[in-house]
Amino acid sequence: MFPFRDHNPSGRTPYVTYALIAVNIAVFLSYWHLFADPRALAVFYSEHALIPAAVSAGQGFEGLFSAMFLHGGLMHLGGNMLFLWIFGDNMEDEMGHIGFLGFYLMAGVLAGLVHVAFAPGSAVPTVGASGAIAGVMGGYLLLFPKARVDVLIIIVVFFRVFTMPAWILLLVWFALQFFGGLSADPNTGGVAYWAHAGGFVAGLVMTWPVFLRLGGSAFWRRTGFHPPHPETRYAPSRIPTIRRRK
Repeated sequence: MFPFRDHNPSGRTPYVTYALIAVNIAVFLSYWHLFADPRALAVFYSEHALIPAAVSAGQGFEGLFSAMFLHGGLMHLGGNMLFLWIFGDNMEDEMGHIGFLGFYLMAGVLAGLVHVAFAPGSAVPTVGASGAIAGVMGGYLLLFPKARVDVLIIIVVFFRVFTMPAWILLLVWFALQFFGGLSADPNTGGVAYWAHAGGFVAGLVMTWPVFLRLGGSAFWRRTGFHPPHPETRYAPSRIPTIRRRK
């Protein structure tokens, strides 16, 4: 399931969302040359990434922050920035620029702490903005559960675009992180499932005061569970069919 756009652009320019995307890209480009030297890249990550064993020993707390702006490759960066672009603007619209920035950073830190809690002895460097972005997604689920999102479904050679309410996409994504965390060893690297799940729950909880300020269930009734802006209509997306030769 690969979401690539929503149908509810924000009511005002999401400067913080754009700035976060720009900073993540700029930071990645600043150490892009290190990918040609795996040893130098490993040293860089050991100095700036989140290392759970170090935090458990009372050191390396700065990694909880700096790791949010590091990525392990172009696909890692691109996927995270796409999710931030889709879900960040509407959250920033309701929280305000400064409020959203604080929310994003706090979600990232809390996601990192959850990861440390589940892998306290891991010496594997952890990088990525996905914990913070998971917080944005958790908040989005609370405020705009029926916002429409276009999703590309890929099953082997089957490609199809579906439009679905955000709550289906987000709950499926959360379930994948939760059950992935149950089945994977967090000490051996790979996907930081518990950071994703922890960030999602943290974002949902931190959005609750905003939800109440907006009127709680009255906000849902007023907006129909969508962002409070006119919905954008797109032309039907067509995925070309590739016929097999007999």
